[in-house]
Amino acid sequence: MKTLMMFLATILFFACENVENTASNDEDKGITSKEEFNDLSIYNIPSVWTTQHNEQIEFKDLQGSVLAVVMVYTSCQTACPRLAADMRNIEEQVAEKGKENVKYVLVSIDPENDTPERLTQFGKDYQLEGDQWLFLRGTEETVREFANIVAVKYKQISPIDFSHSNIISVFDTEGVMQHQQEGLGVNNKETIEKIIELSN
Repeated sequence: MKTLMMFLATILFFACENVENTASNDEDKGITSKEEFNDLSIYNIPSVWTTQHNEQIEFKDLQGSVLAVVMVYTSCQTACPRLAADMRNIEEQVAEKGKENVKYVLVSIDPENDTPERLTQFGKDYQLEGDQWLFLRGTEETVREFANIVAVKYKQISPIDFSHSNIISVFDTEGVMQHQQEGLGVNNKETIEKIIELSN
C-alpha cells in the first residue's frame, strides 16, 4: 500500500505539470493525445530516453503495449543478473501464451556509464534480445524521477557499484501501474498472470 501511495503521489505531480502538447497530429496517427492519458499514466512523463539502439523515445511512444519494467545497471554482478533471469523467465512464459503486445523494459540506474553499446551487450550476455526487449538510458534526474514512481531506491556505493531495490513493475496499455513483484528469484506466477490478463 505504501508503494502504491508513493506511485500515486509522484505520478499526480507529473500529471499536474503544465506541459505543452507538441503532438497535434497524434489523433491522425491513432495515438491518444497527452490530455487524454489517465492521470496515473507514465505516458504523462515528459522525459526523453535513449534506447540500446541509440534512438530517442518517450514513454508515451510505448502506448498500446503492456510493460514489464525493471531497473538495473550493466556492471552489476549480483542482483541484476538474477533480475535479468527473472525477466527472461517471465517473457518466455508469457510468449508461450502467444502474447505479443508486451515490452520488457530495463531502465539503467547508471546513465553515466551505461551507453547504448553497453546496454546492447548486457542484452546479449543475458539473452534479452528481440523487439520485445527495450533498454533505456536517461539522465541522472530523469532516472531518479522514474525510480520514485516505481518505488525503487538506489544508492551509488562505489564508482561502478550501486545498492538498489529489486522490483519488477507491470503497467497496462495505458501506462498505469497494475502490479509489482519484489525480490530475487521469487515465484513469478502472479506477475505472469497479470501480464497475460492485461494483454488480452
